[in-house]
Amino acid sequence: MFAHELISDSIPSLRTSDTVQKVHERMAEFRVNHLPIVNDKQFLGLVSDEDLVEVQDSNAPVGSLSLALHNPFVYEEQHIYDVIRLFYEQKLSLVPVLDSNKNYKGLISINTMMEYVATITSVKEPGGIIILEITNRNNSLAHISQIVESDNAQILSSYVQSFPDSTKLEITLKLNRTDLSSIIASFLRYDYHVKATFNDTKSDDGTSDRYDQLMNYLDI
Repeated sequence: MFAHELISDSIPSLRTSDTVQKVHERMAEFRVNHLPIVNDKQFLGLVSDEDLVEVQDSNAPVGSLSLALHNPFVYEEQHIYDVIRLFYEQKLSLVPVLDSNKNYKGLISINTMMEYVATITSVKEPGGIIILEITNRNNSLAHISQIVESDNAQILSSYVQSFPDSTKLEITLKLNRTDLSSIIASFLRYDYHVKATFNDTKSDDGTSDRYDQLMNYLDI
C-alpha cells in the first residue's frame, strides 16, 4: 500500500490569503488540529490550532503572520507504514502527500488512516483473538499458522509486539472462528503460552480453564 492510495479530497487546503477565522472554521468543520497551506501546488507547511491561539485579529490572512509552520510530509510512493510513523511521532491529525517534484497532491486524514488500520487488522470481521507469549527463539510464524490451519481455521491478521529489555514477544492472532477451544488446546500441546483470548464462544466468563481444555482435547 502506497501513500497516494489513501489520499482524501474531503479536506481542502488553505491559501496564504485565507483568514485566521477561516482556518478556525475549517478546523472545526473537519475536526482536525492541522491544515496544509498550499499556494498553487507548492506546499508551504502545516498550520496547527496551537499556532493561532494568541492571534488577536481573526481577519488577518495567515500569510501575514509570523508562524513557525510544521513541514512534515510523505512522498506519494512511500509505504503506508511511513505515514503511520509520522502520525505517531508528530501527533498529527493529517499528513500531506507530495509528488517527487514536491508538488502537493493531497492529504491523508487520521480518520482515513484509522479506517485503513481497521481493514488490515480485520477488526470488522467476526472471529476470535488469541494472544501468545513466546521467546525470540521460538518465533516461528510458519509453525503457528500451521497449527491454526490444521484445525480448519485461518489467520485473518496478526502482529508481533516486543518489549524493551526482554526476550519475550507477544503475537496477537485474529482468527476466522469464535470457537477457539480446540485451537487453544493445540497451542498448549505444543508448549505455547496462551496469554489471553477474546470473543471465544466456548468461554463462560471471558477466561478459560486451559488445563481442562487440554484434557478434553486429549480424550477425543
